[in-house]
Amino acid sequence: MKEYKVVKPSLGWKDRSEKLEEILNNHAKQGWELHTVTKHEGFIQVIFERNKNR
Repeated sequence: MKEYKVVKPSLGWKDRSEKLEEILNNHAKQGWELHTVTKHEGFIQVIFERNKNR
């Protein structure tokens, strides 16, 4: 069974790539894998997934 987590990162205007990279790496350390990145009405949503019974 999978579980999902939706993150709406606040990246600001400077160093956006570095901030996003930090968010991705921090979640990867917790066992989350990137599932989807979407942009809706100017906001980014990052969806992660992992096995629930790990």
